[in-house]
Amino acid sequence: MNISRRKFCGTLAASLAVANASSYANDSTTTPLRVIAYNIYGLTGWPKQRSLAKQAVAKGQMARRMAMELALHEPDIINFSESPSEELTQEVAKLLGMNHVRFASGGSWPGTLLSKYEISEFHNAPMATERPKELFTRHWGSATIQLPGGEPLVVHSAHLYPTAEPTVRLKEIRVMLESMKPDLDAGRSMLLIGDLNHGPDTEEYQLWIDAGWTDTFARVGKGDGPTIKADIPKWRIDYVMAAGPIADQIVESRPLFEGAFRLHIDDKESFALSDHLPQLAVFDAVKR
Repeated sequence: MNISRRKFCGTLAASLAVANASSYANDSTTTPLRVIAYNIYGLTGWPKQRSLAKQAVAKGQMARRMAMELALHEPDIINFSESPSEELTQEVAKLLGMNHVRFASGGSWPGTLLSKYEISEFHNAPMATERPKELFTRHWGSATIQLPGGEPLVVHSAHLYPTAEPTVRLKEIRVMLESMKPDLDAGRSMLLIGDLNHGPDTEEYQLWIDAGWTDTFARVGKGDGPTIKADIPKWRIDYVMAAGPIADQIVESRPLFEGAFRLHIDDKESFALSDHLPQLAVFDAVKR
């Protein structure tokens, strides 16, 4: 069935309005915080050479497809790695009724942070000195999100250096931890979300844990939790990590191996929204 852009936007906006109204009609004073980390592969679909993926891109459908699939999971905060043009990520944000921040890349892989709540400030590569050219060629940025009730949440959005050799990635992590240290020491609620390009059995991972970060999937997830690739997932490299009080509120964490996020290998014409799967984490008892 074909659906016009106007009809889709109206339907999605109406659905979100009903959901919000229902939420606020509830007598409860708290609501879960739902967070998604997602490397979106430039919003080209994967495999991007398949004819249906090319058609979706050519017809300008990809932002709407992405918004529709994400809306099913009612996210409050979303991180995109490997973002496409800002026009497309702004379209996704508008369809989802979310605020939008873009983090420029040191190369050609910008990041995006979307939030249902106010983003009061943000910084690209917030390090004490100028960014060395060899670091953060993907992206790293931080933002402060004002949760309902006025509680600030510090969010770091990141996509670290790829390749099996970890030298550059280890340098990136140490720079990030130096920047994060005042907030970590102060016990502020913080999230680190994105494609970190390392597994949970690496030196890089241990640096995060030693610094006080909690891996949400390791805390409450089931199985191995691979996030790539979207056909037969084998590796876990996408994370939602938490620190401070919010780390004690984790109730769910899992990769979304479902719907349009997943490539159905028996259908040779199908495509997934990305080669990665989104990583969802849910935190309980956020005041509103």
